[in-house]
Amino acid sequence: MPLRWKIAALAAATACLVALAVGVLVHLWTARDIRDRAEMEATNSVYSAMDVYRRTGTLAGGAELDPAELPAALRHPSDGDRRVAHDGHIDGNLGPSVWGAQRVAGPGSPVLAVRINMSPQLHDLGRLDASMAVASVVSLAAALPLAVYGAGLVARRLRRVAETAARISAGDLDARTGARTTGGEDHAGGRDEVTDIAATVDLMADSLGRRLRIERQFTADVAHELRTPVGGLLAAADLLPPGETEDLLRARVRDLRGLVEDLLEISRLDAGAEAPVHARVPLAAVVREAVARTGLDTEVEAGAHGASGVSVEAGHPGDPGDPGETGDPGHPGETVETDPRRLERIVGNLVVNAHRHGRTPVRVTVAGGTVVVRDHGPGFPADLLLDGPRRFRTGATERGTGHGLGLTIALGQARVLGAELLLDNAPDGGAVATLRLPL
Repeated sequence: MPLRWKIAALAAATACLVALAVGVLVHLWTARDIRDRAEMEATNSVYSAMDVYRRTGTLAGGAELDPAELPAALRHPSDGDRRVAHDGHIDGNLGPSVWGAQRVAGPGSPVLAVRINMSPQLHDLGRLDASMAVASVVSLAAALPLAVYGAGLVARRLRRVAETAARISAGDLDARTGARTTGGEDHAGGRDEVTDIAATVDLMADSLGRRLRIERQFTADVAHELRTPVGGLLAAADLLPPGETEDLLRARVRDLRGLVEDLLEISRLDAGAEAPVHARVPLAAVVREAVARTGLDTEVEAGAHGASGVSVEAGHPGDPGDPGETGDPGHPGETVETDPRRLERIVGNLVVNAHRHGRTPVRVTVAGGTVVVRDHGPGFPADLLLDGPRRFRTGATERGTGHGLGLTIALGQARVLGAELLLDNAPDGGAVATLRLPL
């Protein structure tokens, strides 16, 4: 049940309880007042009737001598004092009643009694109860829409805070609830708990944004500072005499240069400085070229909307006549409007990641505007599927070593292309990366 209806239901229940409590109190107070007034009237009537009877010997004011309906408590009074008693007997419109009685003389003399009928007053009490019930229902009917409206205002504010928090969680660090005003002044409507929550979310986003900007700036600065000395190292390695040491050093320097280039690319992606250069290209051909450039043994299956088509075992770039190729690799197939260089970068990173952290066979499937890269290793770690790829973090140790930058770059380049990159694990094992391009 939505929060607004919960608040409205609580307000309605509270109003019902208040109306019930007030109604019961009014009923009890009025009923007690009616009975007190009837007892007073009975006492006064007995006094007046007794005065007339003693002076004239006649009964007045509805007085009776030893009436048959007289309650037992008043039939044999022990003294000559005036007494009253309640009679709950009802006979048509007569009753309940209050009796007043007094002996006309000494002990054994007749009892003069007067009966006060409370039926009209109790009937009025019933009408009062009905009027209060109707008034309570009308008040509740009028208050419920107001409660729903007020609860809706609170719910909308909370929903806006939740949506802003979700946008921040998704990476939109510029999202704000707008709860704070210039100079830290509160809104004209006053400050409340929802405003405090919204302001806290904004402060959290500001703090997170500052930390990320510092981190990104640090990454960019480090990459820029390392680029020149790494280039010098690579040039110096070329001057070493041939041998095992030279090959090992050259390989390590190349790895270091690749790391620096990856850091620079990430810094450009973080800064939003990357802009795609679109062209309409055959998707399958671009994917085959990207796979071939990796130099890794990878199967490529291309078909129209999932139909089985060309199967290529990638060998070396620029070798379309590889013996492992079947079908017609020159067929243009599905074309897409995209940046081919960035698309090759994404596919190459996914294939290298599958080989580095998974197990063969690694298969790339092209269908429509979708590219799927799958390996048969242990799959993506649970925290990577939950939080997404993180730089310098490869996840589970069983997925091998690395800097954790390949998937980060692939995800960033996919955003630049307006594509969607989904990471998942296959039911029978293995990591599955699905790239959906806008057609």
